[in-house]
Amino acid sequence: MQAASNAMQNAMGAMPTEVHPESKTRPSGETMKALAWFGSQDVRLIDAPIPDITEPDDVILKVTGTTICGSDLHLYHGEIVTLQKGDILGHEFMGVVEKIGPNVHNVKIGQRVVASFQIACGECEYCKQKLSSFCDRTNPSTLQNAMYGHRDAGFFGYSHFTGGFAGGQAEYVRVPKGNVNLLPIPDNVPDEKALYLSDVLSTAYHCVMDTGVQPGDIVGVWGLGPIGQCVARFAKLKGASRVIGVDRVPERLKMAQEGGIEPLDFSQHKDVVKRFQEIAPGGLDVALDCGTFHQPKTILHKVEKALMLETDVSEIVNEMIMSVKKGGRCGLIAAYAGYTNHFNIGALMEKGVRLIGNGQAPVHKWWKEILYDLIIPGKFDPTFMITHRVAIEDFPKLYQAFDKRVGGVEKVFVQTKFSNPPSPGCPTLSKVDDWAH
Repeated sequence: MQAASNAMQNAMGAMPTEVHPESKTRPSGETMKALAWFGSQDVRLIDAPIPDITEPDDVILKVTGTTICGSDLHLYHGEIVTLQKGDILGHEFMGVVEKIGPNVHNVKIGQRVVASFQIACGECEYCKQKLSSFCDRTNPSTLQNAMYGHRDAGFFGYSHFTGGFAGGQAEYVRVPKGNVNLLPIPDNVPDEKALYLSDVLSTAYHCVMDTGVQPGDIVGVWGLGPIGQCVARFAKLKGASRVIGVDRVPERLKMAQEGGIEPLDFSQHKDVVKRFQEIAPGGLDVALDCGTFHQPKTILHKVEKALMLETDVSEIVNEMIMSVKKGGRCGLIAAYAGYTNHFNIGALMEKGVRLIGNGQAPVHKWWKEILYDLIIPGKFDPTFMITHRVAIEDFPKLYQAFDKRVGGVEKVFVQTKFSNPPSPGCPTLSKVDDWAH
């Protein structure tokens, strides 16, 4: 799949962009540790050249915190097209400004900042509305343009389908358009509360806001990974009367229950729709898909996916459409990427269901609101989801453990040589090899 998609994209050429993924490197030849993709389930820690200022709006960050995201598993399994051997992964990171280009004026050297996972230009019609993930001017992928009719912004560390930009699972990162893609962090906000503004918090909040959770709503959340856990809690903050979380991993169900979310274990209740009809008569007001397209439940979808007759699975979407009331709302924040079979389009139409593709979250629209209105006042503390802290050297093993959900892993803080010590109440450094013991 990778060879074919790369060949196709190369034949189609590149769309014109304001920024470019190619980076200059330090003249000294210095190297950094970075996590790179080399094939399906093959990620390696490598010594890579340290990037240097390449374009006048660039910022070079020393990474003080990074992490692994559920969507990184799609890369790990080779399910996102146009990956190339040696691509540096990671789209959720923060750091300290080390260098700035001549056009950068919103951040200064030595400042703590968090990066948005998308690379926005700050000037196009979408960026002017803070819809940074929809930026028209930073992703050169002609293949995405052909598949979707348009293309997203460029993303850090997420294949050449999103621009081919080197990611943040590294000791240094070049951030294009640093004036708009970095948010300064106040001194009283620890790294563990700031890092996840980069993606998870903004993505979860966007799902709730874009789908329109209202006071009194009964909300179902499919998937209780970090996104789902935050979505469920944000839904409660917005006044949902009940939030019911669907998963089968005991640790995730327990974490949700501790946060006031009602658990629905689909390993115990195979017919999720029937169970919802029992516990929420009349149907859900809102259903939110925070799951994954790469783990089909039924034999039919397993076969079709194995034979490449579909890329994504419609099972969760169908469950949501069946579980909401007539006129209900379904939001998709799960990272679907291609095509699916057996979609229940009839129920969608006949019930008048509002199926909302939330899109990749526009981080710039939400990150200040989350930081200043929720985190700093103490209304939302994201550290509840951090279960482990590891060193960057453990990244390859972390991918394996995260994929298998070893040791109840949920969200991980990955430190580099530039990181601050763990904040009080947050996990201390551990080794992945020790998690199962």
